[in-house]
Amino acid sequence: MVELKTPEQIAKMREAGLVVAAMHKACAEAAVPGATTKDLDEVAAKVLADHGAKPNFLGYGGFPGNICTSVNDVVVHGIPSADTVLKAGDLLSIDAGAIIDGWHGDAALTVFVGDGHSAELHELSRVTEESMWAGIAAMRKGNRLVDVSKAIEGYIRRQPRPSSGKYGIIEDYGGHGIGSQMHMDPHLLNYVERRRGRGPKLVPGMCLAIEPMVSLGTAKTHVLSDDWTVKTNDGTWSSHWEHSVALTEQGPLVLTAPDGGRAKLAELGVQTAPDPLG
Repeated sequence: MVELKTPEQIAKMREAGLVVAAMHKACAEAAVPGATTKDLDEVAAKVLADHGAKPNFLGYGGFPGNICTSVNDVVVHGIPSADTVLKAGDLLSIDAGAIIDGWHGDAALTVFVGDGHSAELHELSRVTEESMWAGIAAMRKGNRLVDVSKAIEGYIRRQPRPSSGKYGIIEDYGGHGIGSQMHMDPHLLNYVERRRGRGPKLVPGMCLAIEPMVSLGTAKTHVLSDDWTVKTNDGTWSSHWEHSVALTEQGPLVLTAPDGGRAKLAELGVQTAPDPLG
């Protein structure tokens, strides 16, 4: 069953989404050479407390952090640690979430730590982020779930190939429904898998976390002995971008973007829904 939200519930998710946006801003600013990923987790905890929000990552399945901090060849679910010291040239994914009155927000972004990043890494992040926006733009009433997957994969496949020969669209992880829980039906692949069919129809009240994960090589991953940290099998670096999005009668609303996604979706010719918080 896919949970459909009322306008009032979407407004609460928007509140949670703005807390996530504030977490991202503060953590990205703190992600400097010499900082530890534990430092970033403490920054995130302060933002949550300042907004009267709860973390949805801390304690989830036993996860020990307020955010996920995934560095270089870690795709997702990196555990914040005082032993992980950021250095110039690192590529960092910050995945953050918040709960307001029982309603969830969840988003991720890729951050360049210091200087010294290759043009190829900048392009990897750009391709991943733009594929997310292509998926968001496909979140239209009457489309089906597979249309979002198709838009994400299609954007990535149309880009010039990196020197490694291909972009790997990570296979074992994807987007998901979100609302009264962080992870809900439906599961959203970042590529089209024919045997899964077209998936549910997209209707107002549906909320999805759209999150492509792309590497400079393989699509295959493995989990480390901590049962959380996910790395690429070939050691290639990856990028991860995510927004939580609500579909309304007036169009999509990007719950975790400060402007609701208005500016970026306007570039793509998509009208966004009015912000319920003004």
